[in-house]
Amino acid sequence: MTRDTDDNDTGGGDSKLPGRDDILGYLRDHPGPVSVSELARAFKVKGKDRTALRIALREATQEGLIQADARRKFSSRETMPSVTVLEITGPDPDGELLARPVRWPTDKPVPRIFVAPARGTVDTLATGERILAQLTADPDGGYDAKVLRRLGRAPTEIIGVFARERNRTVIQPTDRRAKYSYGVQARHTHGAEPGDLVRARVLAERSGTLRMAEVTERLGGLKDPGAIGLIALHSNDIPIEFPPAALDEANTARPPSLAGREDIRTLPLVTIDDEDARDFDDAVFAERDDAPDNRGGFRLTVAIADVANYVAPGGALDRAAAKRGNSVYLPDRVVPMLPEALSNDLCSLRPHEDRAVLACHMRIDATGDLIDHRFSRALMRSAARLTYRIAQAAFESGDDSLLPDGLSRSTVETLYAAYDVLAKSRLRRGTLELELPEHKVTIEDGKVSHIGLRTRLTSHRLIEEFMITANVAAAEALEAKRAPCMYRVHPTPDAAKLEALRDFLDTFGLSLPRGQVTRASAFAPILAHAAKEANAEVIHEAILRSQSQAFYSTKNAGHFGLALRRYAHFTSPIRRYADLLVHRALIGAYDLGPGGIGREAAVEMESLGESLSTAERRAVSAEREAMDRYMALYLSERTGTRMKGRITGVTRFGLFVRLQGLGADGLVPMGLLGDERFHHDERRHCIDGARTGKSFTLGDDVEVEIRDADAITGSLTLAITRHWPLKRTKRPATPHKKHKPAGAARKGPPKRGRKRHKPKVRP
Repeated sequence: MTRDTDDNDTGGGDSKLPGRDDILGYLRDHPGPVSVSELARAFKVKGKDRTALRIALREATQEGLIQADARRKFSSRETMPSVTVLEITGPDPDGELLARPVRWPTDKPVPRIFVAPARGTVDTLATGERILAQLTADPDGGYDAKVLRRLGRAPTEIIGVFARERNRTVIQPTDRRAKYSYGVQARHTHGAEPGDLVRARVLAERSGTLRMAEVTERLGGLKDPGAIGLIALHSNDIPIEFPPAALDEANTARPPSLAGREDIRTLPLVTIDDEDARDFDDAVFAERDDAPDNRGGFRLTVAIADVANYVAPGGALDRAAAKRGNSVYLPDRVVPMLPEALSNDLCSLRPHEDRAVLACHMRIDATGDLIDHRFSRALMRSAARLTYRIAQAAFESGDDSLLPDGLSRSTVETLYAAYDVLAKSRLRRGTLELELPEHKVTIEDGKVSHIGLRTRLTSHRLIEEFMITANVAAAEALEAKRAPCMYRVHPTPDAAKLEALRDFLDTFGLSLPRGQVTRASAFAPILAHAAKEANAEVIHEAILRSQSQAFYSTKNAGHFGLALRRYAHFTSPIRRYADLLVHRALIGAYDLGPGGIGREAAVEMESLGESLSTAERRAVSAEREAMDRYMALYLSERTGTRMKGRITGVTRFGLFVRLQGLGADGLVPMGLLGDERFHHDERRHCIDGARTGKSFTLGDDVEVEIRDADAITGSLTLAITRHWPLKRTKRPATPHKKHKPAGAARKGPPKRGRKRHKPKVRP
C-alpha cells in the first residue's frame, strides 16, 4: 500500500489519502464493519482519491491485514468486539492483571488485554475466572477491559484460618486476592478450633451476604511450626504425600552392582553444594588434556545420579514423580520429587559410597569450547563432599588442611583452571549476566531467626559452568542420534516488552539498539555501564522483567539468556522430571541398558513438556508465597517501624517497594501516596501527582513505615515517609507538543490514544 502525500483539489476542499496505519487504526477502533463511503467521509477523501482508497483497501485485504464481508464492508482482523467474554490469565511482573479472549483463532497472536481496576473486583479475580468485559483499544495494539460482570469460576475449595468473629464462625482465606471470609455452620466445622488451618469446600448457600463453606480437612494450627509452608503447598495444589505403591517401589530399591557399568571409582570426583544441602546428585572432575592436538584443553567428567536405574517408566514411582514435576524448596522444608529412600540415599552421591551414575565425559579446548563428548553408565565413589565456601577457601589459601583427607589441592586447583577456560567461552558467547541479590531466610520453630544475603562465589559459577556444558553435550548427543529430547527453551524477549525497556533505559541515558534484539550480548554494554552506577540493581531488575519465561519443549528454539543454540536439562534428575526424561532418551539412544526410551516416546514427551513447565511455575509460586508469608510474619511484630527501601514496581493501583536488607516486597496503595489524584505513566514507569507534580519512579529510594503485615496472606502494606528520586543521566530534552484545551477542535481523522482508567484516591 502506498501513500499519496499530494493535495488534490477536486472542487470542494482538501483531499488527502490516508496512510496504511491510519486506515488500520481506524478499522481497529471502529465497533463494526465500515464501507468505502464511511471511510472516505472519515478521512475527507474526495474525487479521484476514492479510487486510490479502494485500491489501498483491496491490497490490505489481499495481504490479510483486513477483511471484507459480502456487502463490501471492511473491518480489521485484529478487531475485538466492544463487549466480550474474557478469561483471567493472571498478573504480569508489574502487577497488572491480564486476560485473554475465550474464543480466539489459533493462527492469530492473542491480543494483550489489561483488566482495568475497579473497586472490589480486580483484586479478587482469580486466574481462570471468566468475566464479561467492555473493551477499549489502546495505541500499542492491546486493549483495556472494564469488568461488566463476573461469570465464574468462583473457587470451589479454599485454604484458610478457622476463626470466630462477631459471634459467628468463619474461615479467613489465605489467598490475598480473597477480600471476604466464608461462614461455617456448626454442623460443618468437623471439629476445627479457632486458629486451625483448614481446607474447606465452598457451598452454594449463603447466610445474608456471607458465602458459606464446609471444613473438609484440618491441616494443623496456624502457630504450629511449618504452618506457613503448608499454606503455600496446599494453595498451589502441590502433592505432599507419596502413594503407598510409589513408596514401596522406592523402599525395595537396592544398591547397584558393577555389571554393565564403567568403573570410575578411582576417579577423584567431588560434590560441591551448599552447607545445608541434603542430597548430592552431581559430582565433577577435571584434568588437563594431554592430547597433542588440544594444548591448553581439559577433560571433564560430570557424573549424575542414575535415577533411571530405580524409576522405571510407567511405574507407580514414575507416575508420582511426573505428577510432581520437580522438587519444591521452601524456607522450612523440601518437598522432594522422589521419596527420601532415593533422593537422600541411593541417588545421593555420598562420599566413599558406591553409586550408580550416568557420566558425561567431555573435552574442551583452550578457549572453553566443547569439542568432544560421550556418555556412559558407570559406578562411582565420591572422593569428598565439599561446600562452596570450603572449596573457595581451599583454592584461594592453598591450605590443604581445609580439604577432607585423601583429597589433594591439585584436584581442586584443576577444577578452577578448567572453569577459567569455560568462563572465556561464556564471555565470548555474550550470555545475559544479570546479578540480583538473593536472600536466604532461616527458620527455627516456625519463626524467622535470620535473614541474610546469599554470597555468590567463584565456586558457584564453577559448578554452574560444568553443569551447563554437560547440558549442552546431552542436547547435542540426542540430536546426533535423532532421538527425542526435552529441550530447555528460553525465547527471545517480546518486542513490546523490549520497547518498554527502551523507554525506561532512556531515562538513565542508556540505549538499547532498535530493531529486533536477537542476541543476549546486546545487553552487555548496558550492564557494563550499570555496574558503575548506584542504579545497577534497578537496571538489572528491569532487564530481567523484559525477558520471556523459559519452558520445556521437544521443539528446539535455543536458549536466549545463555546464548546457546541447543540446551537440555540433564544434571538434576533427582529434583526435575525433565532431566529424568533426558537420561532415559540418552540410555535408549546409546543402548546403555534398561530404563531407556526410544523415538516412540516423542509424542508423550511433547505433552509432558507443557505439564512440566506448569509444575515448575507452580513450584516457583509456592516458594515465593512461602517467602512472602515468612517475611510478613517477621515484620508483623514491627508495625510502625520505618525502614529504607526502593521502588521495584509501578502500577495503576500503587507502588511496590522492596525493603533494604530483607528483600521483602510491600505495597504502597495509591490512597497512601497523598491527598491528590495520581496518574500512572506506563511508559516512564512512574506515578505523577496531578496537583503537586510529585513523581514516584521505578528505582527511587524511599523510607517507608510498616502499616500492616499479614502472615496469613503474606501481604505487606507500607506508607512512604521520605523520598529520594534516583539520579538519572539526562539526555537532551525533546520538545513535546502542548496539550490542547478541552473542547478544542481537532483537524483530520480522529487520533487513537490509550484510554487509561485513572485510579481513584482511596481513603
